[in-house]
Amino acid sequence: MKLDGFLLVVLGLVALVYINVVEQRDTARSERDSAYAEVVGLREAARISGEMLADRNENDLTRTKALNHALSEINDLRRAVDGGGKRLLVKATCSTPKPDQTGSGSLADTATAELSTDARPDYFTLRNQLALSREMILGLQDHVRRICLR
Repeated sequence: MKLDGFLLVVLGLVALVYINVVEQRDTARSERDSAYAEVVGLREAARISGEMLADRNENDLTRTKALNHALSEINDLRRAVDGGGKRLLVKATCSTPKPDQTGSGSLADTATAELSTDARPDYFTLRNQLALSREMILGLQDHVRRICLR
C-alpha cells in the first residue's frame, strides 16, 4: 500500500512536471512565432525604406542633372552674349511719333530693342533662379508622388 501511495505521488509529480514542460513549450512556440512575425515586419519595413531611399536618390539625381544642364545652357548663353555672338533682344513696340514731333529720334530708332550691358547680369541671375526654382518644384512634386503618397 505504501508503494501504491508512493507511486501515485511520483506519478503526480511527473504529471506536474510534464504539464509545466508543455506550458513552457507552448510559451516558447508563441514567443518564437511572435518574433518571426516581427522579423517579417521589420524586413518588409527595411525593404520599403530601401525602395523609398532609392526613389529619393534617383529623383535627386535626375533633378540635379536637369538643373546642371539648365545652368550650363544659361552660362553658354551668357558667354555668347558677352562675346557678341548673340544678343538679348527685348520684345517692345515703339509708339508712332505724332506729327508735331520732329527730330532725330522719330524714324531712325527702328532697330530692335536690346538689354543694356548693365541689365544683363540681372537677366542671367533671374534665369538661374528660375531654373533652380523649376527643378526644386518638379523635384518636390516627384517626391510627393513617388515617396509620400506611397
